Amino acid sequence: MTLLEKTVQNISPISNEIIKLAQERQDSLTKPRGSFGRLEELSIKIAGIQNRVDPQITDKAVFLFAGDHLTVHEENIASAPIDVTAQMLRNFVTTKGAGVNILADHVGARVIVTDMGIATAYPPSLDIYRKSIAKGVKNISKGPGMTREQAIKSIEAGIEVVLDQKTNGLDIIAIGEMGIGNTTPSSAIIAVITGQEVEQITGYGSGIIDEKLKRKIDVIKEALRINNPDPDDGIEILAKVGGFEIGGMAGAIIGAASINIPIMVDGFIATAAALIALKVAPMCKEYLISAHSSVEPGHIAATDFLNQQPLLDLGLRLGEGTGALLGISLAEAAVKILNNMTTFDEAKVIKAKERNTL
Repeated sequence: MTLLEKTVQNISPISNEIIKLAQERQDSLTKPRGSFGRLEELSIKIAGIQNRVDPQITDKAVFLFAGDHLTVHEENIASAPIDVTAQMLRNFVTTKGAGVNILADHVGARVIVTDMGIATAYPPSLDIYRKSIAKGVKNISKGPGMTREQAIKSIEAGIEVVLDQKTNGLDIIAIGEMGIGNTTPSSAIIAVITGQEVEQITGYGSGIIDEKLKRKIDVIKEALRINNPDPDDGIEILAKVGGFEIGGMAGAIIGAASINIPIMVDGFIATAAALIALKVAPMCKEYLISAHSSVEPGHIAATDFLNQQPLLDLGLRLGEGTGALLGISLAEAAVKILNNMTTFDEAKVIKAKERNTL
């Protein structure tokens, strides 16, 4: 049995009994029922995922997977040179001055960086996971971006990283990415799985001009035409029109679900990875929490398909797991409410409905 098969097999449904007990505790706290709105729902879901009435969020990590895409450079639809991915790697690990570093520090999460397939060189001394499968994914408008074997390898790499980090303590994870041009394969993935038209789900990414947007749409359409991926086969979709870092994120989702860890999903690209994970391991859907609404038009179609309502809508479009880190901050607040508020009995406060019967 492969690592992927074994990990998928280890995913179990979240505990309905724990969810019931967590709901009962929420209803007993010194507040009107439901007055904390979606924070109550969030705390109860995390309780069910962690399989404990008193869920804990102490050890937090954002898993950032990096990879390049030859498509966007060969087809002249990139917003930045291909070597920016490697340059940002140094910013994440050495300078620690990227958006993900600032917000990770804000919420007390460690930043875990993995090279899944960066095309250009970076210092060998960087403290990262090296899981590079190839120097960038091939041009998907001319054929498959990778082989099926490489797609499986990328998913298993994500699983390995999460399981390895579990030994350092892990209560919740955020997933994010770095890769110039990776909204292109993400749009392709979302179009295949949701059945939406390419024009409806493709946006400007990190800021391309209108002329490049039109070209981007044409490239995605050609990629789908020439590759014709099976919408029910997540590995085939990843292999034909995806990316190594997208596979890594999908693997991180599957790995986290197998060990009862909540997964805070970042924006557009991370949600595309969540769709791949869902096709490979359907039960992982229960472990997903959508952090924020991306400005990319296809994000709504993707979250609707996952039956997810994002926690935040702040107009974010950076990636790197930044929105997911803000989601972790809300998750931590939610479980503190569940665990630390007093109940009516503990505080010797009479509930309103009981007061009316006196």
